[in-house]
Amino acid sequence: MISYAQALQHLLAAAEALPAQRVAAADAEGRVLAAAVSSAQSLPPFDNSAMDGFALRAGGQPVAAGSCFDVQGWQAAGDTQPAQGEQGAWEIMTGARMPDGLDSVVPVEQVDVLESREGRPLRIRLREQVKPGQHVRLCGQDVEQGETVLTEGCSLDVNALTLLYAIGAANVQVRQRPAVALIATGKELVSDAAQALESGQIRDSNRPYLVRRLEQAGAEVVWQGLVSDDEQAFAETLDAALAAGARVIVSTGAVSQGRYDFIPDALRARGADIVFHKVAIRPGKPLLFARLADGALYFGLPGNPISAAVGQRFFVEPVLRRMLGMADEPVLQLPLLADARKPKGLRTHLRARVAMDANGQLHAQVLAGQESFRLKTMLAANAWVVLEDEGDLVPAGTRVRVQGWGHREPVQLAVQEKS
Repeated sequence: MISYAQALQHLLAAAEALPAQRVAAADAEGRVLAAAVSSAQSLPPFDNSAMDGFALRAGGQPVAAGSCFDVQGWQAAGDTQPAQGEQGAWEIMTGARMPDGLDSVVPVEQVDVLESREGRPLRIRLREQVKPGQHVRLCGQDVEQGETVLTEGCSLDVNALTLLYAIGAANVQVRQRPAVALIATGKELVSDAAQALESGQIRDSNRPYLVRRLEQAGAEVVWQGLVSDDEQAFAETLDAALAAGARVIVSTGAVSQGRYDFIPDALRARGADIVFHKVAIRPGKPLLFARLADGALYFGLPGNPISAAVGQRFFVEPVLRRMLGMADEPVLQLPLLADARKPKGLRTHLRARVAMDANGQLHAQVLAGQESFRLKTMLAANAWVVLEDEGDLVPAGTRVRVQGWGHREPVQLAVQEKS
């Protein structure tokens, strides 16, 4: 049995960043950049008004209240001809390009219209002083031409995509998504949620959970299925997963030491190199990692739901992160709200709730019901607490490792409940 640190070393040594591919920005949500993005234009692309009002020339000096101006013209958003405005005022709309030579905007609410014709103001008087440059969005004030706006290895969310659209980046270089297959093993499993259970049967809840977690981690699940406790059927299933293009295989169950835990022997029979089997963790100690004969990576996760969840989060996801070309995952260190217990010598992964107390301080609360078969605890959890020390008691106030539910998901704070 090896330590988690040793296991992680083996995992990362077996993974490398996948090749890049160019995709349309419209199809890039959730993808990971393989190359930094620099802006080919300034944003805003021209000086424009932040208000409906009148554009003036301040020339670096305040314009006094009571000053009067003739209105020389009108400029609306989208007008294509650059207006000339060396003197006087121009009526201007929000987003409209500033007339050449004018540098400040007074809101329409801060002027008196002294003369107009057919609804068009011809002469105005300022009610308030105008500060130089006020209410003007300058060219490049948000993004400068040539500026790097997104770095290699970042995930593209809706905010990043909005910026890509704004700077005219129609296509981006992203990492290929790791192709993953998921195999659930066990003759007791029923995949149809609507099917009535017979004696000894349970529903295959691991598979839908892991599929979704893998997708959120950045993988493409190219195959999934259920196989009974039969070595020949397993071999055929594995062949099908590989034929679908999977380069990472994740299975649940059949990796411990029971009569029907056949996966280690089945893998050896195929010429696989079992890199490690059993890790000093809780839950999920029987976890297995192997390289198949063709180089595909194989993760054998235990069948208990939380053991499988821990295996996916802390063993599969670091490999996916490396394949996606992402930097090491950031980790929080937060104080425990109450004492926590753990088995001596085992790195322990606990479902937890991160919240803010009345003094504005963050803390991590280890939740009750940590047994590996319990699913309901997950409803209240918003993070994982990882206890790594050798002792069996971690006192309240100890700063511990806290990680989000997924490697690309920051910890979401719980709403502080009123007492």
